[in-house]
Amino acid sequence: MKFSTPLILSTLTLAVGSAFAADAPVIGLITKTETNPFFVKMKEGAKAEAEKAGAKLMSAAGKIDGDTAGQITALENMASAGAKTIMITSAGDAIIPTVKKIQAKGVQVIALDSPFEGADALFATDNYKAGVLIGQYAKAAMAGKPVKIAMLDLFPGHPVGAQRHNGFMAGFGLKANDAKSNELSTAPEIVCANDTNGDRAKGQTAMENCLQKDPGINVVYTINEPAAAGAYNALKKAGKEKGVLILSVDGGCQGIKDTEAGIITATSQQYPLKMASMGVAAGVEYAKTGKKATGYVDTGVTLIAKNAIAGVDSKDTKVGLDLCWGKK
Repeated sequence: MKFSTPLILSTLTLAVGSAFAADAPVIGLITKTETNPFFVKMKEGAKAEAEKAGAKLMSAAGKIDGDTAGQITALENMASAGAKTIMITSAGDAIIPTVKKIQAKGVQVIALDSPFEGADALFATDNYKAGVLIGQYAKAAMAGKPVKIAMLDLFPGHPVGAQRHNGFMAGFGLKANDAKSNELSTAPEIVCANDTNGDRAKGQTAMENCLQKDPGINVVYTINEPAAAGAYNALKKAGKEKGVLILSVDGGCQGIKDTEAGIITATSQQYPLKMASMGVAAGVEYAKTGKKATGYVDTGVTLIAKNAIAGVDSKDTKVGLDLCWGKK
């Protein structure tokens, strides 16, 4: 679905509260949505860093995860408005032709969080490693017991979703595709797999469907913490919340609180503020020197668990809460 022009324009805003020089660099930030706390924190970090550096920040977001049409329109609008660097958390490869078009006009395009072909640079979590960490934890926690695994994914073909999914399987000791694959692997231990779009309500529906398929599920992988919370709701509704491991990725403050409460068993924490601040710095550097950012920079990931397990390196929820994003 393509947004109408008035709707998209309403999502584009300039950072306010500061006086900018006429030649201040203009930097854009396009996220997947405006509501996910991960992207809220990313926007806060970008705004703070831009104000500190004397840059103008424009921001926009898709309506839902996967809204490439909205992101394409935002790319075009920002380039037309004078942005020389645009940071984007890609909702899908449909944005690539537009990225190439604006790059040909001298715009630097930096991928945050989600890789895509042709980005000048990528500042992101090692999502495969994030999956491996929670897979290793789940394997150790099950201690050789038979497993029935539900995989609550993002949606087909997205690199972040595939990397976390396949990384989890590899960490659990199951045969899986490597970090470069966008295909979701499967194994006999996986009794159900459903898409959630990273959404809490859809996560609950996905888990309800999985429980109908196999009520004996005892390990649940989730693409992010909102989906994990939805999965827990479904398990609780079915009276099955005890004895089921829920593993996730994000490290937001609510997710860490859910980990402390036992809703999430363990989560891999990532750092969106660092991604955004590095992107803004790269944008200012490009404006001053003409030098573009290149390559991949790993912004770090930490396994957070309420209960440590021997042989698995993790930090407790106090550390997680100190480093989390969102409302504490």
